[in-house]
Amino acid sequence: MSESMPPDPGYFLDNLRTTDPEVYEALAGELERQQDGIELIASENMVSQASLEALGSIIVNKTVEGRPGGRYYGGAEFADRIESLAIERAKALFGCGFANVQPHSGSQANQAVFLAVLKPGDTVLSMALDAGGHLSHGAAPNLTGKWFNPVRYGIDGDGFIDMDAVERLAREHRPKLIICGGSAYPRAIDFAHFRQIADSVGAVLLADMAHFAGLVAGGVHPTPLPHAHVTTATTYKNLRGARGGIILTDDPALARKLDSAVFPGVQGSVILNAVAAKAVCLGEALKPSFKVYAAQVLTNARVLAGALMARGITVVSGGTDTPLLVADLRPFGLTGAEASDSLEAAGLTCNKNTVPGDTQPPAVTSGLRFGSAAGTTRGFRETEFRHIGGWIADVLHAMAASGARDETVERIVCAEVRALCRSFPIYPGLDADAPAGAEMNRAAGS
Repeated sequence: MSESMPPDPGYFLDNLRTTDPEVYEALAGELERQQDGIELIASENMVSQASLEALGSIIVNKTVEGRPGGRYYGGAEFADRIESLAIERAKALFGCGFANVQPHSGSQANQAVFLAVLKPGDTVLSMALDAGGHLSHGAAPNLTGKWFNPVRYGIDGDGFIDMDAVERLAREHRPKLIICGGSAYPRAIDFAHFRQIADSVGAVLLADMAHFAGLVAGGVHPTPLPHAHVTTATTYKNLRGARGGIILTDDPALARKLDSAVFPGVQGSVILNAVAAKAVCLGEALKPSFKVYAAQVLTNARVLAGALMARGITVVSGGTDTPLLVADLRPFGLTGAEASDSLEAAGLTCNKNTVPGDTQPPAVTSGLRFGSAAGTTRGFRETEFRHIGGWIADVLHAMAASGARDETVERIVCAEVRALCRSFPIYPGLDADAPAGAEMNRAAGS
C-alpha cells in the first residue's frame, strides 16, 4: 500500500505575491495604471467591489454544463441558484420573457444567434465596419463572414444610418438575418423601422445593444426589445459588470433554439464565476441609483463631444446619443494609431478606430473612439469631461502643429490627469478580503 501524499501546506494559504511575484507585479502595475489614468475606451468600465468578489469567488472551482435544473454534472445546487438569479434579473431589467446569461462574450452571443437562425451560406445584412459595425456581424476576417454571405449597409453624409439603403438592400438580397447595432455607431437606431424592413423580407431582426445596454437599462435610450426578434448585449461596458454576453428574447420557440445554440452549439461548460458577477451587476442595475448613473453617462458623452467640437475636432455625426463618440482626425493629418499612443502617454486611454470612408488599414485608422462610461463610474461629471475634452484637444493640436508627438504637452497633460484622478480614487477597500489586494494598494501608493 503506497504512502499518501500530504497536501502542499501553502496551496490554500499562500497569497499571490508569495506564489507568483511576476503575475503579482503585473497586476500591481495595472492597478496603478487604472488609479492614475483616465479610461476612455468605450468597451471598458470599472466593476464594483462586489463584482470583483464574485468573480474571484469559490464558485470558480465548480464545473457545470446545461441549464439550471438540467445539468450534466452533479453538485449544481448553488450553481443553479446563481445562474437563475442572473436570468431573472436580466429578464426584469430589460422586460423580456427569456434570457441566456451563459455566453462568454458578446461575440459568442452573436455566434449563437447565427447558429440558431441561419445555415452556412445564408445572407446577413449588417452595418459596414467603417460605418460603425462589429466584426461578429459578418466581417470578412470573422467566422461570421467566412461561413455566411454578408451584405453591408452604411451611413449617409450626415453620419446617420441610411435607412433607404437598408430597405433597398433588403429587397435586393432577401437576407435571412438583419442586424442593427454596432461598436462605433453613436446615434440612436430606429428599431421599429428595422423591424418593418425585416418583416417585409421574412428576416429575423437581431439588435446588438452591447454599447448602449446600460442606457436602455437606465431608461435613457430607446429599447430594441419590443421590435427585435432577439437582442444581444455585453454585461461590461456601460452595464459595468464582468466581461460576458447575454441573449434576450420574448419568443419561446426561438429561446429554445438559442439555448441549444449556446450549449452545446458554440461553447461548453459555464464560467460560473463570471455568471455570478453578471448576477451582481444586473442586480446593481435594477437599483434606482443606476438610472442616475446611466443619465450621467449620456450627459458626459455629449459634453465630451461638445468640448472636442468646440476645439475644432470633427466628431462623426456631430454628436452622440450613446456612451461613445468617434473623432475623425483626417482634417488634422493624423492617424488613429499615432494619436492614441500620444494620448496614452498623457494618461488618456482610448482606441484607434475607423471612420466613414477610411482609407487607412485597420491597424492604423483615421479616427479615435472615446467613451464616457468608466469615467462616469469614477465620479466624473460635466466639469471633469470638459477638462478631458480640452486635454485631448491640447494633445491633438500639438501633434498637428509639429507633425509629431509633443512630449512636453504629454507630460503637462499627464500631470493634470493624475491630479484629477487622485481626487477620484478607485477601489479604496480593495484589500478588505484579499491579502494580495492590500499589498497591491500599498505598492501603488494608494
